[in-house]
Amino acid sequence: MQRAVTIRRSWRRAANAAVAVVAMCGWLSSHLLLAQVSSYGDKQMGPTTDQAPSVLSKVGIAQHLNEQIPLNLTFTDDAGKQVQLGSYFGKRPAILALVYYQCPMLCSEELNGLTGALQMVNFVPGKDFDVIVVSIDPTEGTDLAAAKKRSYLKRYGHPETAGGWHFLTGTQQNIDALTKVVGFSYIKIPGPDGKLTQFAHASSIQLVTPEGKLAQYYMGVEYSPKDLLLGLNEASSNRIGSPVDNILTYCYHYDPQTNTHSLIVARVVQLGGFITVVLLGGFMVVMLRRDYRQAHVPLPATRIPEPKVNG
Repeated sequence: MQRAVTIRRSWRRAANAAVAVVAMCGWLSSHLLLAQVSSYGDKQMGPTTDQAPSVLSKVGIAQHLNEQIPLNLTFTDDAGKQVQLGSYFGKRPAILALVYYQCPMLCSEELNGLTGALQMVNFVPGKDFDVIVVSIDPTEGTDLAAAKKRSYLKRYGHPETAGGWHFLTGTQQNIDALTKVVGFSYIKIPGPDGKLTQFAHASSIQLVTPEGKLAQYYMGVEYSPKDLLLGLNEASSNRIGSPVDNILTYCYHYDPQTNTHSLIVARVVQLGGFITVVLLGGFMVVMLRRDYRQAHVPLPATRIPEPKVNG
């Protein structure tokens, strides 16, 4: 009986501690959301503010649904050939991603999210749709585009679909013409060396109909395979979707006062949740092992006094 009471008390202490851990991790997550992660080689941090920096007023995504993309624009593909955008349309829909290949963070997350979602979609690139990735950096060339294609084709796991993946580079004029139609606004910002070699931009992918019209926008860096499958199916029939919530994930948060910029990590909340699970799991394991040892420790023998015999 005493052992059972001890175990119940131990579990009450565990529950109270678990609540404390959850509260602590919730506090940690909320503060991490306000924190800024310094860029490469730049540990200086400016003051946090509730208002977005003025530079971000020039960054965003306007959803231009049913807008015709200019199919006559010319880009260079990952094999070094000059191609017109129109060569990828006419038969099937396409997924369009505007990134830059040397992006330190968000662009890779965006393409990782897209590739992971496509792994769970039973449509085949090159047969049912095309993936068109266009660099917004006119200084990037074929070598970078080809390396990115190899990387994501390997990640996707189906090298036979290489004909459905297109990584393009282009001139500033053609990039501007495409981003303007898509509604993709971005701005150059200083890199760690102080030169304007990086970009502040938001993250999204666009579905385009076989006719070349913008059919759907998906914001962020993670995409639902179910929604992607439905969107591709509708786009293949030249149906235009509806606007989605414009919750933007920015690649860089630039502070013009301190001349520094910091990554806004979209998964910081997931990190807080992971920390919570790890701490709770570890605590519960410790308590279970403790209770197990207590339950299997033999109780000390109790001496029963012998009855006295008179006589």
